[in-house]
Amino acid sequence: MAKRDYKREELTVHWDSDKCEHGGNCLQLSSVFDLSKRPWVNIQGATAQEIKDQVSQCPTGALTISEPSSPS
Repeated sequence: MAKRDYKREELTVHWDSDKCEHGGNCLQLSSVFDLSKRPWVNIQGATAQEIKDQVSQCPTGALTISEPSSPS
């Protein structure tokens, strides 16, 4: 289906709909993940750490995080 990226300065949330089994773990952080809204991910809805913590609970890996590389 689709892969989408939701970006802000310090992180990007990646969503792969092919992996999503709609377990609903992400919806626990409703200020960020809200199926009734479009886009359904509000990347500004919580702190970066709160988003990372919630994404880490995705059982299928449909949601992942990347962060910009540190300057060398």
